[in-house]
Order: sequence, then structure tokens, then C-alpha cells
Amino acid sequence: MASLDQKTFNNLRRLYIIALSLIALSVLISQVLVHKFLDSQTTDSTVINIAGRQRMLSQKLTKEAIQLAQYQNALQTSSLKDSLSATREIWYKSHLALQKGSDSLQIPKNNTAAIEALFQKINPYFDAVYNASETLIRSSNSSSIGEGEFALETIQANEGSFLKLMDRIVNQYETEAEAKIERLRTLETLLVSLTLLILLAEFIFIFWPTAKAVRTGMLELITAERKARKMARDADALTESKERLLWESRALNQAMDKTLLFVRTDLNGVILHAGEQFKKLLKQSFFKQNTKLAEIISINEVEKNTFEKILLENKRTGWQGEIRATAPGGRALFLEMSLLPFFKGKENNELLIIFLDVTKRKEAHDEIARLTKSNFEERITHQKTISRQIIENQEQEQNRIAQDLHDGIGQMLTGLKFTLESIDLKDKEKAQLKINNLKSLSLDIIKGIRTATFNLTPPELTDHGLIPALTKLCKELSNLTGKVIQLQNKTDFNLRLDTLVEINTYRITQEAINNAIKYADSKFILISIRHSINLLSITIDDDGKGFDMDKTRDKRRVDGGMGMTFMQERMNYINGRLFVNSELGKGTRITLNIPID
Repeated sequence: MASLDQKTFNNLRRLYIIALSLIALSVLISQVLVHKFLDSQTTDSTVINIAGRQRMLSQKLTKEAIQLAQYQNALQTSSLKDSLSATREIWYKSHLALQKGSDSLQIPKNNTAAIEALFQKINPYFDAVYNASETLIRSSNSSSIGEGEFALETIQANEGSFLKLMDRIVNQYETEAEAKIERLRTLETLLVSLTLLILLAEFIFIFWPTAKAVRTGMLELITAERKARKMARDADALTESKERLLWESRALNQAMDKTLLFVRTDLNGVILHAGEQFKKLLKQSFFKQNTKLAEIISINEVEKNTFEKILLENKRTGWQGEIRATAPGGRALFLEMSLLPFFKGKENNELLIIFLDVTKRKEAHDEIARLTKSNFEERITHQKTISRQIIENQEQEQNRIAQDLHDGIGQMLTGLKFTLESIDLKDKEKAQLKINNLKSLSLDIIKGIRTATFNLTPPELTDHGLIPALTKLCKELSNLTGKVIQLQNKTDFNLRLDTLVEINTYRITQEAINNAIKYADSKFILISIRHSINLLSITIDDDGKGFDMDKTRDKRRVDGGMGMTFMQERMNYINGRLFVNSELGKGTRITLNIPID
């Protein structure tokens, strides 16, 4: 049954890992694609901003050119030339960056064919204004008024066409940016649909088979319970088996010691030869001729007649059994006798009788049987009680798991299925609301799965050890119950122990915390950890209502309360010690002392 449970939980863990990995992968892909689009949108806004600025710069350049042509003051002319040169330089660099790209301006080189065509149209106007502005600056230096006026006319003549085409370029950038946003929306819809399909596939291929596996495991546990009850009913047959084993033991002892006490007789029981050990047993140095074995084996007439009857009825077939004899002086003897017919010929048939003195063993056995009978029956009764409580606790735990799956994850999955079926992509607003609900419901399902998995087998215990697992337990229970549960590792214990030691220590601590939450009405629970070279000590203190130790001890004897019993059994299994101290109204302290190998 243990191997079956391990196999079931391994399958559950593998399926949950697959499910969570698929969801995590879909979310990761979604985030990568969304970030990629957002990055491109960032550069799009920069490009649109710089393209719009080109219109402003062209107007500023025209304004400064007009002012330069009007002013004759040398100081004003110099200032305007500097400003015009700076504007002209920025205008040129931005225009070139929009076409070729620029790392300093964070403009990528990825213009579409439509924008390239617009730049081909606008470049002649740009070149005309750019060259004319340069001519205007030179003419102001040389005082060539005619050349300057012609350059100003050229700037004014080409500015309008430049602005119109620049408007078309900006609009084209905006159109392409909106197209990217629309593609992002489409991609997001596809990713959401893919996530929903993954969830649906997980429900069909993972969660539903998992529920069936749990149901199968519960059926197997019920079958195991029935077998355990049958074993309890068969416990009464142990007494008979014990008697059979004792009989076989006596037969084996007889085979080993058959040469210690022996005698040969004829078919009528007359002694032909007796061994020295046999004579010593009966305190006889010799036997008279024609002396029957029955006459010297006992001084009790009833025992003599019984022995004669055994010889008469079994002298040709043989016999093996126990007889009682009374030696001279009234001493009672218990002998195991093997009657072996020995056929030497038609006239010389004999009986070989081998005795084994079991008087002391019989007396000791009777005394031991008398002394151990009550203890044996008490242990059988206690074992039945333990087995029954274990079965009941296993059944309660399985019922709890089944109820959690049905009431929690099962209902959420059903809600997920109905919401999926009710989505109508034609009504985008309602579909978006339902998709948001699906995201929230998916997070609740993941949280429920994590909680169920954590209750079954916390991964921190296997991966990182006892202290991280207890830390996670305190945090989870604090969040779930609202209680203040703190863990203090006062000696910074971080060693890994044997797997069974870690599991049992974790379960005992978990049981103590749960008892404090459920029964003690505690608001504050403190787990303190200390260790030395050879000992790890864990103390669980709570500020609950406490209990009467004597009454609880008597109740355990009567009702078989198994909470403390199971904790004690686990501690005995790992060679640890458990101490419980509690007073009414003063809380409870449970101390675990675990040896460190």
C-alpha cells in the first residue's frame, strides 16, 4: 500500500509540475512579445516626436532667415547667424537620422517603403532650403545683398512644400504606429486564446485524470481498510498458531536430544536395555529381568495404564507425544516420548523408546504462558486500537483531500469551463470582462493547487531541508489563519538530516502548530530552534487556553486520543524524545529533542 501511495503522489506531483510549467511558459512568452512591442512603440514615439520637430525647425529656420535678411546691425546679425547655423545643423542631423537611423537620437533604421518614398519627394525641398540657408549666411558675411535676397526667396518658396510633405511623413509614422498597436492587440488576443486553450487542455488531460487517480487511490485505501479489519479478526487465530509453533519446537528438541534418554523393549513393553541417563532419571542402577517399562516409569496406576495403552495401540505404527509420570519418591515428571518400532525379523521385533525430560521446561512454559497471556492480549488489543485509528485518520485525510479538490479546485475548474464556453468574441467588451475573470480564476486555481501540494508534500523539505520547510509552513499558516506564527532559529541551525528524521520532525511540528490553532484558540505561536553537536531541540509555545495534563492523559487511555500518540510514535521511530507541558489558561509548550548523528 505504501508503494501505491508513493506512486500516486509522484504522478500528482509530475502532473502539477507540467500544468504549472505550461502556464508559466505561456505567460513568459506573452511578456516577452509584449515587451518587444512596447520597446518598438518607444522608438516609434521618439521618431514621431523628432519628425514633428522637423516642421518646427523648418519654420524656425525660415523665421531666422527673414530676420537675418532684415537686420543690418553687426551685433544682431552675428547672433542671428549663430542661431540660424545651430538650427540648420539640428535640422540637418534630424533629417538625416530619420532616413538613416541614429544611435544617439535612439532612432532605428527601419523605415517602410512608403516613408522612404516620401523622403525621396521631400529631399529636393530640404536640400534647396538647406543650401539656401548656407548661401544666406555667406552673403551676410560678404554684404552681398542680392545673393542674400535670392537665398531668402528660395527658402520661402520651398518651405511650404517641405511642411506639407513633412506632415504626410508624420501622419505616415502615426499610421504605422497605430498599425503596430493593432497588431499588438491581435497578438494579445491570440495569446489569451492560447492560454485558455492550455488551461482547457490541462483540465482535460491533467486535472481530470488526477481526480480519477485520487478516486482510485481512495478505493484502494478502502480495500486496505477492509484487509486490515480482516487481519484484526484473524488475530484470535494467533493463539492456535502459537501452540502449533510450540509443538514443532518440542519435536525439534526431541530430534536433537533423542539419545539422552532411551530404552529398548519388546512388543509387550518388557525392558531389554536402558540407557544410563534414563536410569539416573529414575534413580535406578539396574532393572530386573522381565521388568516392564510401565512398572518403573511411574508409581501411579493411572499413569501406568495410560502408558500400557499407548504401547499396545502404537507398537507397530509408532507414536510421539508427551506423557506424565511419577518417579519414586513422588516427584512428577513430564516426558516427551518417541515410540519407534524396530523390526529386526519376524521373531525379534523391538521398540526403541526415546525420552526427553521436559519437566523444567514444562513448568517454566506454564509459568511464562500464565505471565505473558495477559500482556499478549493487552498488546493485541492495543495494536487493534492503533490500527483502527490509523485507518480512520487515513480515511479522514483522504476525505479532506477529496473535499478540497471537489469544493475548491473542482468548482473553480467548473467555473472556468462555463466561463470559457460563454465567451462571445463578437461582443468584445463582455469578452474582455470574462477574460479578466478567467485570469483571476486561473490565479485562484494555481493558488489552490499550490496549497494542496504544500499540504501533501512541501517541496522545501525535500529540496532545502527542515528549516526552510518550517519557515514556509509558518508563513503559509500565518497567511491562511491570521494567527501570528513566528520561527526563531536561535543557533542558526542549517544542517541536513536523514530524510525520515526530517519528515517525521516536520510532521510532528506541523501537528503541534495545528493543535494550537484548532484546539487551543491561540493568537501567538512561537517555534524556537536550538542545537548542539549531538542534539537538535525544537520548542513550540502558544498562548492558548491550555489543558489539564492528568485529565488529558486519562482521556487518552479511555478514548484512545491519537494526536499525542502519533506524535510520540513518530518520535520513538527516530529515537527522539517528546515533552509536553500545559496549564489551564497559561498555554502549552511542546519540546522535541532529536539526536543528530
